[in-house]
Amino acid sequence: MKMNYGLNLIQTQKLALTPELRQAIEILQYNSLELNDHIKNEMLENPLLESVEDVPMKEIDLDVFSKKYFSGDYYEKIDYEEKEDYINIIPQTDSLIDHLMFQLQFTILDNRKQKIAMFLIENIDENGYLKYDEEHVINKFKVLNSEIEEVVQTIQTFEPIGVGARNIQECLLIQLHYLSLEDKLPIKIVKYHLEDLANNRLLNISKSLNKNIIEIQDAVDFIRKLEPKPGRLYSSMKGNRYIKPDVTIMEDNGEYTIVVTDYTAPKLRISKYYKELMEKQALDPQVKEYIQKKIQSALFLIKSIEQRKSTIYKVVEAIIDYQKDFFDKGKMYLKTMTLKDISEMIEVHESTVSRAVNGKYLQSPSGLYELKYFFQSGVSTLYGEGISSETIKISIKEMIEKEEPSKPISDQQISNELNLLGIKISRRTIAKYRDEMGILGSSKRKRYNV
Repeated sequence: MKMNYGLNLIQTQKLALTPELRQAIEILQYNSLELNDHIKNEMLENPLLESVEDVPMKEIDLDVFSKKYFSGDYYEKIDYEEKEDYINIIPQTDSLIDHLMFQLQFTILDNRKQKIAMFLIENIDENGYLKYDEEHVINKFKVLNSEIEEVVQTIQTFEPIGVGARNIQECLLIQLHYLSLEDKLPIKIVKYHLEDLANNRLLNISKSLNKNIIEIQDAVDFIRKLEPKPGRLYSSMKGNRYIKPDVTIMEDNGEYTIVVTDYTAPKLRISKYYKELMEKQALDPQVKEYIQKKIQSALFLIKSIEQRKSTIYKVVEAIIDYQKDFFDKGKMYLKTMTLKDISEMIEVHESTVSRAVNGKYLQSPSGLYELKYFFQSGVSTLYGEGISSETIKISIKEMIEKEEPSKPISDQQISNELNLLGIKISRRTIAKYRDEMGILGSSKRKRYNV
C-alpha cells in the first residue's frame, strides 16, 4: 500500500454552542429563584452590572454597538412595592427528636439509662419508629436486654402517642393501650390478625374470633382511625414549601392576560460610572478593551433574560390556547398535550419548550399548577380525540365515590363503563391510575356494615 502525505481542504458543517448561546439556554430553564442566584453571581463577576428597582426591560437598548456606547439613560425608576417574604414568617418548630429529648428530662431514669435513652431517641426515624441494633447497644453501654427494654417502654410513653414503636403492630398496640382498650376486640385484631386487617379479609377475622361481621367492621373502622406514622406531624412541618409562581394569568370575560413574574430577580443596568469612563479619550487601551468585553457580556445577559421572559410568555400563551376548555370549564376538560404540540404552535424546538416549563409554576384563577401539569399523556376516544390521564383519574374517582360500599366496583367494570363512553382504556391502565391516586382495590374497599 502506498502512503502519501499532503494538505487537503475539506468543507464540513457542524453545530457549535458558543458561550453566549449556552448561557441563554441555561437562563431559559431557570425558575425565578435560580435566575435570581445566577444574576447575583454574574453581578459579582461583572463590575459593570448593577441593580436598580424595577427597570422596564422594554426600555433597554440592546443594539449598543450601533451607537456611541451609552449616549443616554435607558432606564427609568418606578415605585417598587416591597413584596412580603413569607419565608420570614414561618414559625419556629421543634423537630421530633428535640420534642422527645425535652420529655426525657422529666423521666425518673438514672443517668446511665438517660444516656441509653438519648442514644435510642437519636435512632428514631421521621415517622416515629425506633430502629437500632440491639447487640450494638448492649456492647456500647454494657447493659442487659431487659434494661434496654425498660428504656424503650419509657420512650413509648412520650408524645406523640405511638412513638418509639419498632413496627406497625407495636405502634397500633401502644395507641390502643393508651386508650384503655385492654382485652377489647381491636387489640385482638391487631395482635393476631394484622395481615388480614391490611388486606380487608374481615370474614377470616370474623370466623377466627367468632364475632359478628358487623362487630369486626366497627372494630376495624376504629383501628383505621389510629395514626400509623406518629412522627409525620413533625416531618410535614419540616417539609413546608412556599411557591412563588413564575407566571400569573388573569381572566376577564373569557379573555386571559399573562404576566411573567420576575420579581425575585434584581433588575439590571450598566453602571453609569463605566459609561462615562468609556467616553474618556485618554483611557488605557487595555482598560477600554476590558470594559468593552464586560459591556458586551452584560448586555447579552440582559438580552438573555428578556428572551427567557418572551419565550415563557409564548409557551404559556400557546398552552392557554390549546387548553382553553380547561381554563374555562375545569379539570375534566384537560386534553392530552405534548411538547411537540406547543413547539409547533410557537415554531421552536421541543427542547426549548421543555426548558421553558422546567420547574416553573403558573397561578391561574382556578389554582396553582406546575407548567408540566398541562403536558398530559392519555388515551384516545372512538372519535379520535385525546383524553388526558388527569381527566380519566377524575372519572375513576367519581365512579368509586358513587359506588355501593358493600359491592365496590371493580377495575374491569370501570374499564367497561369508560369504553361505553367511547374511551378506549384497559383494566391494567385503570389499576395503574387508581394506584397513583392512592385508592385501594375493590376487595380492600368492601364494607360489611352498610
